[in-house]
Amino acid sequence: MKLLSPSQWPDYQLIDSGGYEKLERFGKYILRRPEPQAVWRKSLSDKEWEAKTEAWFKKEKGKNGVDGNEKGEWILHPKMPPQWFVSYRYKEMNLRFRLGLTAFKHVGIFPEQTANWNYIYDAINGFQGMAGQARHNDAIKVLNLFAYTGGASLAAKAAGAEVTHVDSVKQVLNWSRENMEASKLNNIRWVCEDALKFVKREVKRGNRYQGIILDPPAYGRGPEGEKWILEDQIAELMGACSQLLEAKLSFCVLNLYSMGFSSLIAENLMKSYFPKQNQMQFGELFISDNAEKKLPLSVFCRFNSL
Repeated sequence: MKLLSPSQWPDYQLIDSGGYEKLERFGKYILRRPEPQAVWRKSLSDKEWEAKTEAWFKKEKGKNGVDGNEKGEWILHPKMPPQWFVSYRYKEMNLRFRLGLTAFKHVGIFPEQTANWNYIYDAINGFQGMAGQARHNDAIKVLNLFAYTGGASLAAKAAGAEVTHVDSVKQVLNWSRENMEASKLNNIRWVCEDALKFVKREVKRGNRYQGIILDPPAYGRGPEGEKWILEDQIAELMGACSQLLEAKLSFCVLNLYSMGFSSLIAENLMKSYFPKQNQMQFGELFISDNAEKKLPLSVFCRFNSL
């Protein structure tokens, strides 16, 4: 089992965590947000947190969205902008993201996912180096499901892949497009649809991909009100995805946020539906704060058949 954390990233820092909160720096700005897994004591005092905070998300009691996310409001320092940009670099990949303060505490990126972005970028570049894969004439096809604001899509595109980006929220797709343009990339295919419906149709159409990325929430809604419950539908989705992925020169990344889900569950899902893949990595993604407390944020399983 692997424990993975973001590599050096000048535009992000987890300053402190504890008391069910986290204090983070995104670019120039320091945010204070709820974090249900930070059950330990804070390292800094309340006064130090207050002095550093430029935007504080205060949860409204009993207010959650249909996806289980905490709902509340942001209390802003007078100089705190509602939107700003951060950059992320890895090898020749240079991404730029527009961040914003949403009503559900999110800001537009999940920093721990850089460990998966790097993996995706390296996998695609590795495939392109193999015989029979011409970098510009035979693009590797990648499907990103529950793609949110597109970090994984941008990583795949930056590596030269042909990317299909699927999310059920139109506003999020528009946000993803902004990130693509800010990163000076183009030609990502945007699909506003329920992920499971889309995958089933792709199976019927006989389409195939060399990369599949799955980042499903615990709960969610499709554009036509379709209900997504991770425990009830992940097996069906994985089964359909197994029919879309090429057997050779392919990769798959599964990331799960649901609290209480072990990385062993992610590994077992992958082994059940991709039994011929024996080079799997599984574990947890975490971020360490300045006091070296490790904050667990998601579990993953991934493989690369290079």
